[in-house]
Amino acid sequence: MDLGLGLLSAQRRPDDDRSASERYGELLELGRAAENAGLDSVWTSEHHFTDDEYLSATMPTLGALAGATEEIRLGSGVALTPFYDPVRLAEDAATIGALSNDRLVLGLSIGYLDFEFENFGVPKDERTERTEDAIRLLRNAWEPGSLEYDSDFHPISPEAEVTPTPDDAPPIVLGALAKPAVRRAARMGDGWCANEMLSIEEIELRQDDIERVRKEEGLEREFTTYVVQYGFVGDSYEDAWETLREGYFYQQRKYQEWAEGEELDELPDEQREELEERAIVGTPEDVAEELGEYRDALGEDVHFVFRPYAPGISTEELVECIDRLGEEVAPRL
Repeated sequence: MDLGLGLLSAQRRPDDDRSASERYGELLELGRAAENAGLDSVWTSEHHFTDDEYLSATMPTLGALAGATEEIRLGSGVALTPFYDPVRLAEDAATIGALSNDRLVLGLSIGYLDFEFENFGVPKDERTERTEDAIRLLRNAWEPGSLEYDSDFHPISPEAEVTPTPDDAPPIVLGALAKPAVRRAARMGDGWCANEMLSIEEIELRQDDIERVRKEEGLEREFTTYVVQYGFVGDSYEDAWETLREGYFYQQRKYQEWAEGEELDELPDEQREELEERAIVGTPEDVAEELGEYRDALGEDVHFVFRPYAPGISTEELVECIDRLGEEVAPRL
């Protein structure tokens, strides 16, 4: 079972008076801390045009993390594919691969927020087709020689050569919840990413479906399940939950506001209780036990992205959690 850190978003809560440089500098510090703690990966997130300056430029951020680290894998969790020129995405991803000695894992999804599609001028009803087209273009672009692919959404000659050519092409991991999207990940991806909305049982059902699809279509390339879930390591359950709670609730409230298009004063009590139930918090022993349940259900090859990062938690608290995750949780797995 691999264990990573995520999802870095550089958000600014109303009571956060740090500059953008300070918040982005923190991301690099956390990436180095994750590597020093022996974690397997560090992941960015992505949204656009938000009121709290959620990280928008995930590819430059991953490039900076490539320069700040030496061995840890770097993941986009996830890049919103319809908003990218696919040729430029191929170039940027290959460049990050070259800068990092092929440590990039390219997580992609189709996006869902209406205002993002409106402000990028991309029809939302094209998001699936644009994503599938981009994946096909990426795979062709990373092969040596000419592109040999006629994109539906990018007017480029199939004879054009996209550079740099990766020594090892980045694995493409698709974030998905619904059955058609999960099956798309099975057919087109090197991995599937499940987020905190799904229970272990729901992930297991989708993983079984992925295995059926891959077997039916004779797909033999290596495939990995990635799971993202909020959590925090502390001296006790109460200590860990107290540190995570407000930032976690803030972030979930913002996601809901953006999706529904209206402000919320606070989350309903029932929803707050449900969120607390989902989060993996407590002592190192507690956290390791819960992560072990994922491993036992989903297999040894699952890559778990532990998510203690939430706006309002101090850098020192995050680094301490990361250290304990690597030094006290990972050995128990």
